Amino acid sequence: MNHRLRAVLARIHRPDRTRSQSGFTLIELLVVIVILGVLSGIVVFAVSGIQDRGNAAACKTDKKSVEVAVEAYFAKNGAYPPAGDPGWLELTSGVNQLLRGRPTGSGYTIGLGINGSVTATGACT
Repeated sequence: MNHRLRAVLARIHRPDRTRSQSGFTLIELLVVIVILGVLSGIVVFAVSGIQDRGNAAACKTDKKSVEVAVEAYFAKNGAYPPAGDPGWLELTSGVNQLLRGRPTGSGYTIGLGINGSVTATGACT
């Protein structure tokens, strides 16, 4: 085998890295990927906590709005609206419309009881 050919083959199999060559090793890239994965996991859990607090605040606001509408109905008619769906129909339509619609949200339910009681289940509790 020719001496030059051996030198070329040796360089192909064992390239000399000089200080001018730069780049990342596989280990460095894996470390960066792991760090990004941990950070993204932290962000996902932080966002879900914010969403839960938002649902609780929305539920409390909707409950308070229904309580005000029930008291306004009582002031206007001298009696509380009926419990359940008939009461919602009274509060959301016709002459006594005090709400645009029945409040609905993610993870909670607002209910009308007898004597003007307003209940909330789910995110409010």
